[in-house]
Amino acid sequence: MRIPARSVCTAIRDDIVAGVYERGSRLTEELLARRYGVSRVPVREALRTLEAEGFVVTRRHAGACVAEPTEQEAADLLEMRTLLEPLGAARAAQRRTEAHLKVLRGLVRLGQERARRGSSEDLRSLGGWFHETLAQSSGSPALTSTLGQLRHKIAWMYSVEAPANPAESWTEHGAIVDAVARGDSDRARAITALHTERAMSAHRLRFPGGDRAERVRTSQHPVNTAGLRH
Repeated sequence: MRIPARSVCTAIRDDIVAGVYERGSRLTEELLARRYGVSRVPVREALRTLEAEGFVVTRRHAGACVAEPTEQEAADLLEMRTLLEPLGAARAAQRRTEAHLKVLRGLVRLGQERARRGSSEDLRSLGGWFHETLAQSSGSPALTSTLGQLRHKIAWMYSVEAPANPAESWTEHGAIVDAVARGDSDRARAITALHTERAMSAHRLRFPGGDRAERVRTSQHPVNTAGLRH
């Protein structure tokens, strides 16, 4: 059975994000094919896709290597996310389906419950699912795909501290869903913009050597969620 290149691409990308392959290290088709139990053809296709996404670069005399993004490139990704997440929420307010709302509300309920229990690992996964579902609710495959790539690359370049007050973070998620449910695109955009900017404070750059980190700027303004639940 032929393994689709997209499955190989996902596996290699996940390993890059997880740090299995160090930045700048070579990615030979032969070794990758052996590791994932596939032929070199899907590996070659996967590497081309990952190069287009920015995870891989091709170097003269070395071939495919894991990319080594600069500090500025990493900062640009966070800024792009602060622009695109609010756009996705605004589009979701216009285009979401009842199925999307059901999933979003369910995730908020679970997130609030886990926040009360202090289950930090569960909260990280739930937060990722929430933002992925919100992006899908936008009805824009291009926007959903771009935000997905951003999330992968940000997870690769940054470590993220658990929020000091996870319950407050999930209250903000709930406020976003309320705005989306009411079709209030301006409100959904505004709350998501502040929520995303505040979340930037938890991101710390990863660097080879491990001891260098820099706190990303963050808004000092709390997200106003008052008056959203009627």
